[in-house]
Amino acid sequence: MYYVQEDIDKHLSAPIFRLISEVADRMGLESYVVGGYVRDLFLRRPSKDIDIVTVGSGIELARRVAGKLGPKSTLSVFGNFGTAQVKSRDWEIEFVGARRESYRRDSRKPAVEDGTLEDDQNRRDFTINALAICLNRKRYGELTDPFDGLGDLENLRIVTPLDPDVTFGDDPLRMMRAVRFASQLGFFIDPDTFDAIERNRQRIEIISQERIVDELNKIILSPKPSVGFDLLDRSGLLGVIFPELCALKGVETKEGIGHKDNFAHTLMVLDRLCKTSDNLWLRWSALLHDIAKPATKRFDRRLGWTFHNHNFIGEKMIPEIFRRMKLPMNEKMKYVQKMVSLHMRPINLADEDVTDSAVRRLLFDAGDDADDLMKLCEADITSKNPEKVRRFLENFRIVREKMVDIEEKDRIRNFQPPVSGEEIMKTFGLPPSQRVGIIKEAIKNAILDGVIPNEYEAAVQFMHRKAAGMGLQLPVND
Repeated sequence: MYYVQEDIDKHLSAPIFRLISEVADRMGLESYVVGGYVRDLFLRRPSKDIDIVTVGSGIELARRVAGKLGPKSTLSVFGNFGTAQVKSRDWEIEFVGARRESYRRDSRKPAVEDGTLEDDQNRRDFTINALAICLNRKRYGELTDPFDGLGDLENLRIVTPLDPDVTFGDDPLRMMRAVRFASQLGFFIDPDTFDAIERNRQRIEIISQERIVDELNKIILSPKPSVGFDLLDRSGLLGVIFPELCALKGVETKEGIGHKDNFAHTLMVLDRLCKTSDNLWLRWSALLHDIAKPATKRFDRRLGWTFHNHNFIGEKMIPEIFRRMKLPMNEKMKYVQKMVSLHMRPINLADEDVTDSAVRRLLFDAGDDADDLMKLCEADITSKNPEKVRRFLENFRIVREKMVDIEEKDRIRNFQPPVSGEEIMKTFGLPPSQRVGIIKEAIKNAILDGVIPNEYEAAVQFMHRKAAGMGLQLPVND
């Protein structure tokens, strides 16, 4: 089904492959396109990243190819790894010599020896990534598929070329990659391969957090991330790499009253959000929006199960999660904190009349991220009650309309009070003090509550009224 010679011929007609072929033949080197580029060729997925394996020096082949490309390319050599990368305007090409690898139990860094194409294919993670197409003129376009990777592509199957316990024992990151490919491609993991992931799950602890997070991010960015997180959970990997997420699992019942499974709910929210946004950090916000529910869960005989302040507690949990997982401790983290902290606000608005004052405050607190917040909140409506869903979404529509109207009229988003603290101090002869802060906060609240418009003259008049109520007077000039 996937193997059509025309597919190979079409892709290998690109000038870059002809150039590599010519240089490799002159050097007397067997050279092959391998890995993800070949897999994606048959899946008809676009790719600009090319992996070249040569039986010989991949670095020297890269130097010669870069030389032929001239100033249109850049060459980067990674001598410690025996690899080189050539970047041109359209392509990123990785060159490596064919090799065989052996691993120590406590490390994923292999001892490397020169090898054959067969050795190189044996060390690949999955059969669908072990396909190789020859670039030498006499065999140009010939496919080498020793593990029936084409059959696994056709059957949507992820399976290791060799014993999966050896494959995952050698490099445990491959377990995460199996889950990621299943989530990205819509494939299933072969049962024997999946069983080996379960057996070897603790081996993931020798992998750096940076590498784990890189795979997690790719799962989160996949078309339906719940597929990946469900596999991580069922294999036991999730409990090792992300225990806070595992803690959301399960339903507890007291006095005949239960609550929803917050893990299943979180994955549903994430999938729903993916239909409206490909923003990685908004998707992280969906994954973490209820992360504090286990810590805040209480049973009240009158109210049932409650999770009071889980949004605020969740906001406080995020820095530790980001630190441990080596996620960026910068504006990205602050954005996720903001989304988690505010995600209940529009939902609470949807439970009552949507007042201009409440919308002004939401716009002020959300700033430029107000639209993202609304997308998260709309995705968060997962009730099985159609009438409840309809009512919430209708109120969210009203909130959005009011946001537009109020922003056009009052310019609230990211606003600063028209009167600064410096002007308050100068007007009343005050040093920096609590009283200055009280007046400035009162002006801000008056604007947000619609008491005065967001205009300078109105703010000045309000400042004088507030100051007079506090017993402040204008200084007397000599």
